[in-house]
Amino acid sequence: MHISLFGIGYVGTVTAACLARDGHTVTAVDINLDKVAALTAALCPIVEPKLDALIGDAVAKGRLRGGLSVKDAVADSELSIVCVGTPSAPGGGLDTTAVERVAAAIGEALREKTGFHVVAIRSTLSPGAMAAKIAPAVEAASGRKAGVGFGLAYYPEFLREGSAIDDYDDPSLVVMATTDAQTASQLQALQPASATPPLMVSFGEAEAIKTVSNVWRATKVSFANEIGGVLGALDIDSHRVMAAVCQDRQLNVSPAYLKPGFAFGGSCLPKDLRAFRALGEAVGRQTPLLDATLHVNSHAIEQASALVEAVGRRRVAIIGLAFKPGTDDLRESPYLLLAERLAAKGYDLRVYDPCVSLARLTGANLAYAKARLPQITALVCASIQVAVRHAETLVLAHGPSGAEALDLASDGHRIVDLVRVRPDLHTAGNYVGLSW
Repeated sequence: MHISLFGIGYVGTVTAACLARDGHTVTAVDINLDKVAALTAALCPIVEPKLDALIGDAVAKGRLRGGLSVKDAVADSELSIVCVGTPSAPGGGLDTTAVERVAAAIGEALREKTGFHVVAIRSTLSPGAMAAKIAPAVEAASGRKAGVGFGLAYYPEFLREGSAIDDYDDPSLVVMATTDAQTASQLQALQPASATPPLMVSFGEAEAIKTVSNVWRATKVSFANEIGGVLGALDIDSHRVMAAVCQDRQLNVSPAYLKPGFAFGGSCLPKDLRAFRALGEAVGRQTPLLDATLHVNSHAIEQASALVEAVGRRRVAIIGLAFKPGTDDLRESPYLLLAERLAAKGYDLRVYDPCVSLARLTGANLAYAKARLPQITALVCASIQVAVRHAETLVLAHGPSGAEALDLASDGHRIVDLVRVRPDLHTAGNYVGLSW
């Protein structure tokens, strides 16, 4: 293809060079005259391994050149890629001024061009920016409608400085959001042969995936540093510890525990988290990330209680009581803590869990349940049918039992779903979810 690319920074330069290497013809436009001149002279404007050779070869073959005119670049291309920066705004958000300005300039160029043209944004954007800012900017300047008069896409990059070309050639994740099938087809045609199939999502989801990916990586760095600070004070090799933790690909480095929903609980996670915080305090090391983890967990229970209260019905049944399905362990179960909170507020409460039989509870498990919810014997229902019949509001705490409760529910029931039992019902007027 003939491609116009806007922004000769890290992302733009790497993208332009790789596209040219793959056989496309690229005009890279920037308002910085020095960057344009350097690229035109086959000089790499940034420091990045392997990039000098790619640029030199692409310029020599006539597949890559610098440019200053948006109008000429758009006129000579069938697809425009925007890679300009989105720095932090004073309030902490992203400043999209440069993206909007380039989008409007491309739109103005489209007024004088016939045929279908694709505008793809690679710049990092906060969720909602494509719909609220970028699409209107191109539409207003071009006089055309996105998806009809031109194609619009959000095509975020996941390139690390220092290994950007390797990441481009062998991406672990490719995300695309497009207005139409033709735009999707043209973008997919740009992918290297080794690339993973693209994940086609909505604009908001694509924007969120890019942002959340960076937030997650930043959190991982701070987590490792916080752990290392405490272990270092104990003369324990934190690198060996974390290397062992990362060998667990089933739970530790995996999708496990990364599904938004309700709080964590049980006999292990809360106890060990508190213990490590206490260890840090004992050796004089702060653990603000771990402190916040407990705070967020407690806040989830408060949020769930607020959702039930907002429904305004007094008869409530919680479907699921143990800290997770398939067990009868009530120790530090967030669902038991929610029941305790609602009972204290005077709700006419019932609970049902197919695995929880009070006659079989013993030891610390039974002691914990009675200490937090002394009236638990009167609240536990013998069958799910009894619990559903009692309730005006059903709180779905476990997936399997929650699905069964939904099958028994009537149109008059109000549903508070803590674990995403039926996401397709999320738009229903009597159905609300937590953290999704």
